[in-house]
Amino acid sequence: MDKRKVILAYKRGFITVQECAQILGIDTGQMKGLMNDPELSADPQALRGKQSANG
Repeated sequence: MDKRKVILAYKRGFITVQECAQILGIDTGQMKGLMNDPELSADPQALRGKQSANG
């Protein structure tokens, strides 16, 4: 599963931080680092359009 989609589900309130961490296979402490990563916190659909324009 795409990490960005899991993080987006968490940000939209569909899953808890614990569920998000479990899906990603990390502990909740590492979630803070992921939430600050602009590459992973971006909208997957926006990135898809960006990639096809560059590729």
